[in-house]
Amino acid sequence: MTAKPALRQGWEAFARPASVNQRRYEAVRAYVLEGAPLGEAAARFGYTRSALASLVRDFRAGKLALFAEPGRPGRKSAPRKDAARGRVIELRRAGLSVYEISARLAAEGTPLNRTGVGQLLAEEGFGRLLRHPEPEASISPATAGRATNLPPAKVIDFAAFPGTASTRLAGLLLAVPDLVALDLPALASKAGYPGTRVIPAASWLLSLLALKLTATRRVSHVDDLLDDPASALFAGLAILPKKSALTSYSYRLSHDHQRKFLAALDQKMIAAGLAGHDEGIFDLDFHAVMHWGNDPALEKHYVPTRSQRARSVLTFFAQDSGTHNLVYANADLSKATQAREVIAFCDHWKAASGKDPKMLVMDQKVTNQAVLGELDARGVKFLTLRMRSAALIRHIADLTSKDYKTVALNRPGPHNKPRVHQDKAVKLTSYPGTVRQLIVTGLGRDQPTVIITNEEQATVRNLISQYARRMTIEQRLAEIIRSFCADALSSTVNLNVDLDIMLCVLAQALLAAFRTRLGAGYATATPDTLQRRFLDSSGTISVRGDQVTIQIDRRAYSPVLRQASLPPDTTVPWWHGRRLHFEFS
Repeated sequence: MTAKPALRQGWEAFARPASVNQRRYEAVRAYVLEGAPLGEAAARFGYTRSALASLVRDFRAGKLALFAEPGRPGRKSAPRKDAARGRVIELRRAGLSVYEISARLAAEGTPLNRTGVGQLLAEEGFGRLLRHPEPEASISPATAGRATNLPPAKVIDFAAFPGTASTRLAGLLLAVPDLVALDLPALASKAGYPGTRVIPAASWLLSLLALKLTATRRVSHVDDLLDDPASALFAGLAILPKKSALTSYSYRLSHDHQRKFLAALDQKMIAAGLAGHDEGIFDLDFHAVMHWGNDPALEKHYVPTRSQRARSVLTFFAQDSGTHNLVYANADLSKATQAREVIAFCDHWKAASGKDPKMLVMDQKVTNQAVLGELDARGVKFLTLRMRSAALIRHIADLTSKDYKTVALNRPGPHNKPRVHQDKAVKLTSYPGTVRQLIVTGLGRDQPTVIITNEEQATVRNLISQYARRMTIEQRLAEIIRSFCADALSSTVNLNVDLDIMLCVLAQALLAAFRTRLGAGYATATPDTLQRRFLDSSGTISVRGDQVTIQIDRRAYSPVLRQASLPPDTTVPWWHGRRLHFEFS
């Protein structure tokens, strides 16, 4: 027999490993490579049989990391930041902002950009620099300079409000006259929105609405508005609620609150001529708000911007075809209920206006044939597309040029003379009766468009024109997504999405009303244009007695505001009856 070699110096480091990763490695190696029995290998390195079996299973599945990753190449220190650290802390304690500190360092010959200054301040425990309210309201023993502890939100006290204050959000208050015209406190009361001991329901809604009108992407970015007096004045508060408070409030609300609010809002819009203009014709569509996390509770829907199915929140919108204003939205949908959302909208509109919609124009995926039969029995006309089955494709292929008739549409562009074949009585699989079918070519698509409807009286030209107008809802949804950040779901959903979508409808209605005040030149202006040119304006707030004067700084569009039909004075209920007055430089 061959004698066992003597142990060499340092053998203890391998037989009795000190680190966790090495102990795991030696135990797994003994079992997998050396062939030691499971119990013996486990006992040798201080594991139980089940613990070592679990480690081996994870190792074989590629889930056990036994070795640390090698270090990444590159700089391991930041000499400029380290050299400027003391000076940055000194300047912050003197009350300078990130921008001011960066400019001061550049003037002193030790430049450091704003990102570096911000990172350095965060490492040292400094938060955002508060500029408004006055410094006395933000003194904290934690810092020698301005503190970052913000006062709690509460109803505004005009006695403590400064006589004159500068603001970068003076234009936000341009929406107040139309909010008063809509009587927002009454809408909140009808919907049953709850208030709190300190903040009334209307101020909660106004705080969230301020985020939409200023295109603030997420509720977690409300900090960007907290240091400006105009945002708090807009909501009738001393300062806006913080992110955690807004998030908590949003999840106190149910879909029933949003449904009642939209019903009351639609009544106001009908009275103001902002809806119901085109005899109750509405365009319907879905929009999937993509979720960037991995929430198993969310269903997968097709997201056009990603060209794939992904976990998302499915939302439903209805647009008045005549005014192009949104009148309904719902984010409380699932795959099981989405086909019946058209019926829910009919019930909503009947409750708001007293009668069913005259016609619904929609894509083929909005509902199914059985629900179309319910609409027909209810007396609601529909105009939608038909899915192309194998039999339908064969039918289209059998048509000749003599079977089509040219129709001239009253619209510009190269596709205003499509060719149409009409079948007046077509039987569908799950539809109880027959429908009128139009096979249309020459609309700019590779394949013919197949339109079905239960409208027997309208001409072919009017039906095609009406469906072509439906494409505007896709444009309006794109405007809302861009202007009101309706697709801002992230890995953490910080706001009730149903409430968020309802606020988009309210914000769009406000800007539609504001657009009418600006005259014919802005009849087709998009919300982001109004935000950029008017709402995003700086100015000065002056409080004298019972009058609050907003002087908006001179800009290229000041003449438009001077000629707009803004009321000379507006009594604002959430300002304790004080009057709002505008002045334009």
